[in-house]
Amino acid sequence: MDTLTSLGNGLGVALQPVNLLVCFAGVFIGTLIGVLPGIGPLGAIALLLPSTLYVSPVSSLIMLCGIYYGAMYGGSTTSVLLNIPGEAASVVTCIDVIRWRSKVGRARRSGSQRSDRSSAEPSAFSFWRSWRRRSPGSPSGSGRRSSSP
Repeated sequence: MDTLTSLGNGLGVALQPVNLLVCFAGVFIGTLIGVLPGIGPLGAIALLLPSTLYVSPVSSLIMLCGIYYGAMYGGSTTSVLLNIPGEAASVVTCIDVIRWRSKVGRARRSGSQRSDRSSAEPSAFSFWRSWRRRSPGSPSGSGRRSSSP
């Protein structure tokens, strides 16, 4: 029962309006700093550590956590939009984005109406449509039916 009381007390402190405002400010500033390629979350915390000196200790820790998570999000933004990893954790995202962009590019070239949606997850309709296009005699299933018998 003591654990639940401590958990409720911690949530009460974290959900105070001042602490929520400080967290929002930390996430916003951390995202702005994290978008810069080459500056990761730890670099953002090191740059913005002096901004927490004149705040209470609880609010400064909440702000530092917001800066960290905002900088992580900002680093993934540069890896998706610019294909430049801002930190080591975003390298795999850069590799995956190349595949995602090629799928979206193929959908736009074919005139598909699903090009504005994410093509990373297949739907039952897209599976059925690709299965229907296969020619019965073609072993590869590449799709074009020949006009000659």
